[in-house]
Amino acid sequence: MTEVGKRIRIDRIVNRDTRRTVIIPMDHGITVGPIKGLDDMKSIVNQVAEGGANAVLLHKGIIRAGYRGYGRDIGLIMHLSASTALGPDPNAKVQVADVTEALRLGADAISVHVNVGSKTEPEQIEFLGQTAKVCEDWGMPLLAMMYPRGEKIQNEYDVEVVKHAARIGAELGADIVKTNYTGSEDTFRDVVKGCLVPVVMAGGPKTKTDEEFCQMVYSSIRAGGSGVAAGRNVFQHRNPTKMIKVLCGITHEGLDVKAALTKYMK
Repeated sequence: MTEVGKRIRIDRIVNRDTRRTVIIPMDHGITVGPIKGLDDMKSIVNQVAEGGANAVLLHKGIIRAGYRGYGRDIGLIMHLSASTALGPDPNAKVQVADVTEALRLGADAISVHVNVGSKTEPEQIEFLGQTAKVCEDWGMPLLAMMYPRGEKIQNEYDVEVVKHAARIGAELGADIVKTNYTGSEDTFRDVVKGCLVPVVMAGGPKTKTDEEFCQMVYSSIRAGGSGVAAGRNVFQHRNPTKMIKVLCGITHEGLDVKAALTKYMK
């Protein structure tokens, strides 16, 4: 039964035809506060839903407060990890929720953040492994955000550390891994090949142009990636709905960057 349940839930956050996904993380309020784009959560969730995003990613308090207006339906991923930019070690992610809370709140999946190479890496890895077991028991899909970050990490976009971080997520039971784009199609292909479960590209910091961001997404798909999980490059965009349509055009329709921007960014 749990296998059936997990399959049903995954279909709520992944396109059933392409088996790819466009996820919009909006968990930034804990890390850096109510930044631009996240001051009206109902509005921004409805805008990305209208654009056709597969899922949003939120913390439990926002879900409880009511994150939806009356727009289109959209998949819901509840985040279980947190830290703040004001704390002594922003890379030290801790558990702030659990799988049963996510089930009670109606989440379709949960996510856990691990900073590989950080001082508290052992505790974060332990939490990921334990959560994967509970997810398996309950048929809950698990998205693992796997980032190489810490004193030993000289370049968090280097393919060697990125593919290592991604593989850890797969080894410990994640159904989907989110990690950094490594800067080229060839290197990201190595990440995908070594992970063994679907890999989605992290949106990263806000880019200067739409073309720059979309080219990374397009290259990640060509490398075998399974989509994108983008925050600032969507919710801080001048028109989030159109930006989502562009991303869906690249991810689900097979459009290249120029074609997607021409078709949807009018």
